[in-house]
Amino acid sequence: MSIKEAAAGLATKSGMTLQGQLSENDLRQCLRIATGGTLAFFLCKLLDLEYDAFYCVYPMLLLGLVPTLNAHLVRQFLAQGLVVSVEIALLYGLLGKRPALITPIIFVLFLYRFALMARGQMFLFGALGAVFLSIQLNFSSYPQTDVIAMLWYNSSAVVLAVAIAGLMFYLFPDRDPRPARKMPAKDRPSLRHEALLGATVATLSFIVFQCLDLHDSMSAQVASILLLFPMHWKGSHFAGRIRAVGTLLGCAIALLIMLLLYTHHDLLPLVCLLLWIAAMYCARWHMLEKGVPGIGFGALTTLAILFGQSLTPTHDITFAILYRLSSVCIAVLLTLFAVFMVHRLLNQFEATRHIHH
Repeated sequence: MSIKEAAAGLATKSGMTLQGQLSENDLRQCLRIATGGTLAFFLCKLLDLEYDAFYCVYPMLLLGLVPTLNAHLVRQFLAQGLVVSVEIALLYGLLGKRPALITPIIFVLFLYRFALMARGQMFLFGALGAVFLSIQLNFSSYPQTDVIAMLWYNSSAVVLAVAIAGLMFYLFPDRDPRPARKMPAKDRPSLRHEALLGATVATLSFIVFQCLDLHDSMSAQVASILLLFPMHWKGSHFAGRIRAVGTLLGCAIALLIMLLLYTHHDLLPLVCLLLWIAAMYCARWHMLEKGVPGIGFGALTTLAILFGQSLTPTHDITFAILYRLSSVCIAVLLTLFAVFMVHRLLNQFEATRHIHH
């Protein structure tokens, strides 16, 4: 059985049935994801920018999660970038060397983001804000990091991601209007459950990454946050297996690209061509999963992190691929264990019992 057949079977069991073929809108979104992600990679490598992963991951997240682009979504994306930068500057400017004081504040920062995600109206602001906050908290905590420079690069990456997304929607617009997604109705205990679950596990993830000094495990860190997007145990349980398979797919494709490049990984146009083909394949898989974060989306983010953070003209990513695969699998297992324990604890109380417990 091939990886594709096994992944398709797993997706079907988890309720993410693959569509038979792509619609015209789906194809155009594939082109937006692949071309936008490759353009971001090309620009950050051409200009030799620091924090390359910011420039490669942000457009992939935005174009993969957003099927349509409007002023409301752009405002959310820009606002969360600004808010995260201000929070990080204040947090590490005032309390940078006091982890006992920082941790409760970090819990509150995650709490209001997951509360917004649970309500649905500001989901993009909360979801991407949680990912960006987690990444920058980890980077900022190390003494060798110039926090102000990192925030500048982050802000420029956010602006570049919006510009690339706007260009992609201009070049590859949808042919037909898309129906609005309906958010499921939730009672108040479920809203409290989802906000507390996400904030608690995200804070625990931050603590673990600090204690184990995992500075170079961005893929595992992002995976631990993306697993929380379903907002409840049943969804996270399936998302964990899907994320692991998506990481495996992304690592396998990245390893194949490195084998094809051999010693020519310093040729940027050739790398961009192969990356575009790989991103197009993963984007197609993502759209066959109806555009929700699954195997295809996991593979896309894996490719963006691997090529953005690790590939240089003098250093290939073969070792990084093997390291990312093992670190993500461990992060998925530990995150699922934490989600299950917190879920069970919250369901002991009527005020925080989830409707799908």
